[in-house]
Amino acid sequence: MPEQSTWMQRVAEDPEFSRSYVQRFRDLSARGEDIVGEARLVDAMLARRSRVLDAGSGAGRIGGYLHRCGHTVVGVDVDPELVAAARADYPDVTWLVGDLAELDLPAQGQAEPFDAAVCPGNVMLYVAPSTRELVLRRVAAHLRPGGRLAIGFALGRGYPLEEFRADCHAAGLEEQLLLAGWDLRPWREDADFVVALLGRPGA
Repeated sequence: MPEQSTWMQRVAEDPEFSRSYVQRFRDLSARGEDIVGEARLVDAMLARRSRVLDAGSGAGRIGGYLHRCGHTVVGVDVDPELVAAARADYPDVTWLVGDLAELDLPAQGQAEPFDAAVCPGNVMLYVAPSTRELVLRRVAAHLRPGGRLAIGFALGRGYPLEEFRADCHAAGLEEQLLLAGWDLRPWREDADFVVALLGRPGA
């Protein structure tokens, strides 16, 4: 069985952790703040009515936006409280509870592969470090040949870029583009955040 995710370790330490996270983004949205920058980038990559996997979907802010853009979205998160919030706020989207290290959507009735996947909100920093390559491999396995994956996370927090690149290679993902933010800032070596656009080889 995979090591427990860092996120769920935080939840075990602080029972209010998930609830505070949900409320923070609801408050930001109510104030008119931009909480869907990741989703706008992903939408720009896609043809209309694409099928998207929101891997580490949290309370649904990214998948919910992509659904409103006309895409078919399946969101998966390890935290049942976040999934419950996503179902409440975006009831027309399919939200599932699951650990990305054990991702097997065909077993949950979602056999059709995805055109794209997104791991927003520092997801890769909240999975168990020992499962990072496995998470990438599991997510990649759900993409159609030629499908794409967008991942962003803060650097300097225990997951060096070189290690991430090695994990992507081991998972069968090809690096297509590196950026320094979801707002399309060009990559630079002193960046404190990375957005990687990756592809699954194939037609």
